[in-house]
Amino acid sequence: MDPTGKFEKMTIQAYSDENFSGKTGAPFELMINPETYSHTYSINYTDRKNMGSNAQASDFNQMAKEKLSFKTMLDSTGVVPLSDANKGKDVKQMIKELKGIVYDYQGSIHQPYFVELLWGSMLFKGRLDNLSIEYKMFRSDATPLRANVSLSFIGYISEEMAAAQANQSSPDMTHVVTIKEGDTLVSLCHSIYGKSKYYLKVAKHNNLTNFRNLNPGSKLSFPPLK
Repeated sequence: MDPTGKFEKMTIQAYSDENFSGKTGAPFELMINPETYSHTYSINYTDRKNMGSNAQASDFNQMAKEKLSFKTMLDSTGVVPLSDANKGKDVKQMIKELKGIVYDYQGSIHQPYFVELLWGSMLFKGRLDNLSIEYKMFRSDATPLRANVSLSFIGYISEEMAAAQANQSSPDMTHVVTIKEGDTLVSLCHSIYGKSKYYLKVAKHNNLTNFRNLNPGSKLSFPPLK
């Protein structure tokens, strides 16, 4: 719940750029929050077969894109109270608005929008992978009164954002680390540089006389590799 006591609804916000800096229109607010949602993480490997061996090894290739999927419902029977954002709208209108945000081709950017899903502490940035709508309950003129909606999204990160994230952990940058209980210079060097052999250079850089005993709470500087 938010501070006013109302249940916070999941929202889907459209963006016109891959860096998620240009919001487009108002967010779409779900009528009913999902009972569950699935957040999938996976890794891509490349199979390698050594010469003269029947065994195959799996070498790391890349981190696969995250996926988020869930189901919700849209209703205009009056059973489910409409939020201020959806008052006066029927199911067809709400579906049209949802498709406009997640699915429709946008001529101004020559592709569908990028989207950000927000619900409490959950934040997911990506693009639509699949939208499935099951219409249920109809008026005499076949106008749908209820629809079950299934949505799945693929995570998206731009090249610029990926480069920025990579630079945060780049061994070509200076890092300042606050020592925690159990940290060793060897393990920290392995974490930052990918190799532990630089621990003597780091000790010299920080004027450490006893690199085996690091004081929790103290700070160490890890210089860039040359």
